[in-house]
Amino acid sequence: MKIAGRLLWYFAFFWVTVLCLGTFLQYYDFKGHSAFLSVKQMAIQTGWYLPAFYCHIIGSSIILLAGFFQFSKKVYNNRPLHKALGKIYVFGVLFFAAPGAYVMTLFIDRGIGVFISFLAQNTLWVIFTTAAWIRIKKGDITAHVKFIRRSYALAFAAVTLRFYIWLFTVFGNGVYFEYNYVIIAFSSWLPNLLIAEWLNSRDQQPKPSII
Repeated sequence: MKIAGRLLWYFAFFWVTVLCLGTFLQYYDFKGHSAFLSVKQMAIQTGWYLPAFYCHIIGSSIILLAGFFQFSKKVYNNRPLHKALGKIYVFGVLFFAAPGAYVMTLFIDRGIGVFISFLAQNTLWVIFTTAAWIRIKKGDITAHVKFIRRSYALAFAAVTLRFYIWLFTVFGNGVYFEYNYVIIAFSSWLPNLLIAEWLNSRDQQPKPSII
């Protein structure tokens, strides 16, 4: 079981790294000439979309890496490092990634189902991240860990979203086929959240208070 868990950890780390590096290489020039932004020209012309987009992708890249290492025992046991990465994660979610995602959601043109999916995901992301921060400030480590698992499960949707887009493009009818993007949107975060809840249900041993 430990070997399987370690392999899963490395597998997830690989895809988090690929996503973050790919984001940097694709958007580092801030010129908005990527394939994705080329179809968002009307949204960009409003003046709201591009700043929100960069807040979201840069913030998400940073928090994906910062949050990922929080699940390492070595980092967890290094209290100053754990607290520093935790602050980066919470600040990045609440002030960059999530606000950017809210603005981007307003410009979704793939139907009401996709809009509802991303709106619900982002709102739960804010709620769980805020709850995790509040619980750790009160010294409730058990609740903090459970909420941060939920929060990171939603952050990791950035990885699973792109996986499902690739899957539907290579083995299906693509993302433009009717209802496909609705399935992709919900599949990118609902299974992640269910896994987080499963892990929470297995972790019944209360953790000591830090107060």
